[in-house]
Amino acid sequence: MVTGGRPRFFARASATYNDMDGVNWIYAYYQQIKDGSVRVGRWIRLIYEYIIAGLREKRFRFDQKKANEAIDWIEEHCFHVEGPLAPGPFILEPWQKAMISCIFGILDENGNRQFREVLLTIGRKNGKSIVASGIGNYIFRMDGGYGARVYNVAPKLEQADIIYGNAWSMIQLDPEQIERKEELEWRRKNANGRKVEDDLEIIKKRAGDLYYPATNSTMKKIAFSAKKADGFNPSLAICDEIAAWEGDKGLKQYEVMKSGMGARPEALLLSCTTSGYVNDSIYDELIKRSTRFLMGESKEKRLLPFLYMIDDVDKWNDINELRKSNPNLGVSVSVDFMLEEIAVAEGSLSKKAEFITKYCCLKQNSSLAWLPAEVVNDACGDPLDLNDFRDSYCVGGIDLSQTRDLTSACIVIEKAGRLNVFSHFWLPAERIDEATQRDGIPYQIYIQRGFLTPSGDNYVDYHDCFNWFRRMIEEYRIYPLQVGYDRFSAQYLVQDMERYGFHMDDVFQGENLYGVLQETQGLLEDGKINIGDNDLLKIHLLDSAIKMSTERGRGKLVKLSGKAHIDGTAALIDAMTVRQKHYAALGEQLRNE
Repeated sequence: MVTGGRPRFFARASATYNDMDGVNWIYAYYQQIKDGSVRVGRWIRLIYEYIIAGLREKRFRFDQKKANEAIDWIEEHCFHVEGPLAPGPFILEPWQKAMISCIFGILDENGNRQFREVLLTIGRKNGKSIVASGIGNYIFRMDGGYGARVYNVAPKLEQADIIYGNAWSMIQLDPEQIERKEELEWRRKNANGRKVEDDLEIIKKRAGDLYYPATNSTMKKIAFSAKKADGFNPSLAICDEIAAWEGDKGLKQYEVMKSGMGARPEALLLSCTTSGYVNDSIYDELIKRSTRFLMGESKEKRLLPFLYMIDDVDKWNDINELRKSNPNLGVSVSVDFMLEEIAVAEGSLSKKAEFITKYCCLKQNSSLAWLPAEVVNDACGDPLDLNDFRDSYCVGGIDLSQTRDLTSACIVIEKAGRLNVFSHFWLPAERIDEATQRDGIPYQIYIQRGFLTPSGDNYVDYHDCFNWFRRMIEEYRIYPLQVGYDRFSAQYLVQDMERYGFHMDDVFQGENLYGVLQETQGLLEDGKINIGDNDLLKIHLLDSAIKMSTERGRGKLVKLSGKAHIDGTAALIDAMTVRQKHYAALGEQLRNE
């Protein structure tokens, strides 16, 4: 009987780990990726390249004992609770062992877990619920310490009950729990009237939670609640099927759980999901954050995304491409089953759309970061000087704000086979300090460097934009042959520019510009575009995303986040649109040879 002190269960579990095999599953899985023995998509390759580079550069460190403790404990105490493998032990696959090693084994300078937000996006039937249940049980019973609080969160209790119910079923199948219950029952039957105290290591299922008396820890299932917006102090919050969390409610619930983690240095927010259909959701925000992080130039340090997705939507019915989004193919989901699902999807447009969403893990309208950081960095260089481009022809682009925010204009000058971009910005003079605080961007510095001009008081004076273009001609003899503008621009600016003699061409910024976006990306990747030292334009390029329609195979330019600005990118794309449109007629002049 346990009456106090460290629970015997902890001592027994620790002793088990003395026989660990010592495999570093991060390196083992990474080697499989490198040698091609496992097929993964670009995002999984990027996260493991980030992890390996971080370990080599000592940005964080790896504690193999912590990693393997988690793996070994889950395999010893967690079980399949449904399907043909039930009630057998849950034997982790290499991709699961590598992921768990990253979560529990990678530590910061204080010895705490480096990553506190984890996103697992994966195809249907690939074991996301069982691995989430295993992680939940481990933190609930072992890793969360005294007073651990584990929450299973979903829009409805029925959904939250899936992982919660799996965790309870695993506990009921655990031989140690079975043995303790039988021992306690035997002692009570043979107590001869003497009081027999409860075994504190036996997990109890109460009306509203699972309770572990030895450590005063609980696991609960909760549904969204507008009334209960605080009071959570999670050791772990599992956000199940987060792609189905609707709009504002989902965003708020996620932030509630995240904000409650502050008091625990190793608190973890685990989101696991297949792709979904809800637009403008927390899933969209996480995907945009994750892809920006994986492509570089992100300040994120605590985010750990595992995005198991296919790379090429045109290969949606290719079994080898599907291995990228279904790492458990051949284990929890059979190849025969997948081939049958493909056959059904090939005969129905609606089934194909569902298949692409649920098995390829591509949202019908998903936003991904547009440009890799290294591509944008390579486009930067020494300062550009307009004097070096006198007597040149160019194209221009304008993206106007709603008068109270950033406005951008640019010209693109081709010289010696390279496109040189001069981009300028305007902000209302009285709103610069407010914008600096809101955006976290030092706008005063960009004013000093000549990339930003205060305009008007509380509204941008569009005459400043007109005068900038006029200055190109009158001061530098740089001649815009076509100027693209979004059709929602102020008409009096367009009229002023046309009266001066500019050829104006309205540009609708939608999926119709996908070809221009692809051409611009290709030119950037080939080192054909030079933005000089314009760091403000660089920020806008890095904050740009492409919202793809898998149904139409096209995408449009969007912000990477609600607070981001992409005015500089939009103005550049306007310029690149008229360049592409008129190059057959104007190319000889635009080459400036």
